[in-house]
Amino acid sequence: MHSGNHWGGTLEINGGGDSGTEDERSRNMEWEKLQQQQQQQQHRLLDETQQSWLLGPNQGKKKKKYVDFGCIMCSHKALKYTIWSLVIAFFVIALPIIIAKSLPKHKSSPSPPDNYTLALHKALLFFNAQKSGKLPKSNGIPWRGNSGLEDGKDLTDVKGGLVGGYYDAGDNIKFHFPMAYAMTMLSWSLIEYRHKYKAIDEYNHVRDLIKWGTDYFLLTFNSSATHIDKIYSQVGYSVVNSSTPDDHYCWMRPEDMNYERPVQTTTSGPDLAGEMAAAMAAASIVFQDDDAYSKRLVKGAETVFAFARDFGKRTPYSRGNPYIEPFYNSSGYFDEYMWGAAWLFYATGNKTYISLATNSGIPKNSKAFYMIPDLSVPSWDNKLPSAMLLLMRLRIFLGPGYPYEDMLKSYHNVTGLTMCSYLQQFNVFNWTKGGLIQLNHGNPQSLQYVANAAFLASLYVDYLNASSIPGWYCGPNFITLETLRSFAESQIKYILGENPMKMSYLVGYGSKFPRHVHHRGASIPNNGDEKYSCTGGWKWRDSRNPNPHNITGAMVGGPIRTDNFQDVRTNFNYTEPTLAGNAGLVAALVSLTASGGMNIDKNTIFSAVPPFYPPSPPPPAPWKP
Repeated sequence: MHSGNHWGGTLEINGGGDSGTEDERSRNMEWEKLQQQQQQQQHRLLDETQQSWLLGPNQGKKKKKYVDFGCIMCSHKALKYTIWSLVIAFFVIALPIIIAKSLPKHKSSPSPPDNYTLALHKALLFFNAQKSGKLPKSNGIPWRGNSGLEDGKDLTDVKGGLVGGYYDAGDNIKFHFPMAYAMTMLSWSLIEYRHKYKAIDEYNHVRDLIKWGTDYFLLTFNSSATHIDKIYSQVGYSVVNSSTPDDHYCWMRPEDMNYERPVQTTTSGPDLAGEMAAAMAAASIVFQDDDAYSKRLVKGAETVFAFARDFGKRTPYSRGNPYIEPFYNSSGYFDEYMWGAAWLFYATGNKTYISLATNSGIPKNSKAFYMIPDLSVPSWDNKLPSAMLLLMRLRIFLGPGYPYEDMLKSYHNVTGLTMCSYLQQFNVFNWTKGGLIQLNHGNPQSLQYVANAAFLASLYVDYLNASSIPGWYCGPNFITLETLRSFAESQIKYILGENPMKMSYLVGYGSKFPRHVHHRGASIPNNGDEKYSCTGGWKWRDSRNPNPHNITGAMVGGPIRTDNFQDVRTNFNYTEPTLAGNAGLVAALVSLTASGGMNIDKNTIFSAVPPFYPPSPPPPAPWKP
């Protein structure tokens, strides 16, 4: 009656075989294992707090403490290190800065200018003292006034006459040939070293001096024309051993001149015109920031250079002229062709000029490659060493290549040999026992040649330095740039007082300098309305008293070959200064001064020079389907 199994299985224990029992046992064992695994898993899932309840506290590991800043969690230890780091940083860095800021400020005084800078300031003043014409109130020479206001008054083609320019030396003549050279040298020095002039606050001063000269040159020919047939070459005159009133016979302040001052006219003067072209072309680079004036100078330079190149006008400007030839006689004009063409190329970029400057006929006719020692001496008459150095500049910085390379390389080589000739070890020139090179065979007035050579040597060094070239060869001998720089410095130091006489040949520099300078304006007192006649001024010429006015910045003629010097007013060979000499000295001084840095301005002179490589071809036309 109870035989039915409500669980769906038999009630028999032993019935139906053993297989069912074994299956049940197996299922029971698996169930037990599953229960054990679940218990273990639940145990692992218990949180730390629960474990601490069940198992007690963990004795081997400390719990980290955190600070919740809301956006980040930071441990107590890291927070402590951060705070201490900030405190230490404050005391080590911030606190000293705060203290330093709160202390009163003391500006360190700038380093004093070197001797070259001090001398340069004075040498520039000489040009102010030599100005002719209506002087500005800022001229800065109290004993000078307006003068030469009637110069060229009878010229019908020059409105207002030839007023302005510079007196050449201790007389009152305006020699245009050396005046042009002086302006070229001033411009060259400013183009290369404008940063130095700016550093010593003389930049505007030098520009004013150059413009005073170039404004005057624009009066000496028809600057509005493209073709001219004459140039006014000189104002004032003197005849050797004359007994009639002229600029040498009379001893008068320029403000008091009352004798005739005729104007010299040249209808053939390639040397004068070539130098004037160089002066105006170089100045046009100086005044690049004044576009109208710069273009006016370029036009004037091209006009006078065309006059210089006129085949029918190739007689030296001084030939046969008794008012010029004894004083500033020109020995040739092919050096001015090279010089003027080089400056016009830099001013215009016109390759016609560089083609002329590198034409083989120029060095052939000027004997540039003959290695004649006299042609290594730069001066108002000989432009070859200056012109070749200027053209060497083009080669080492721009490398124009064919068809100019061969000639430029020759100019470069000859320039190196010129520098070799200045070194005493090669015995090309004589030297005084006191250390002065005798570039004019020991003749008087040697310092102007020395100053010019010192400038070229110093500039050569700066060119090679700017090219990272450490020196050059004189035959088998390698010469360092320091050796040549030492030459330039030694010569300028001699001029400034390091000589056997312990005499500075720059007036106003040092404690011992010439006091009896051969100079009319400086030697005659400026007594208001009192004037001295042509011969009435002779008493001042012949006086043994020092000049009443120091003509500050004038470099005198200098000592003779024995290093001896006589401070005597009547001996112009010792005591007369010149424009050309002072221009060379200014250039040398600015090249040597450390003010503004010992380097040159490599690029300004090339502003108008076009690329020498062929122009890129035009882009192809747009593709059309």
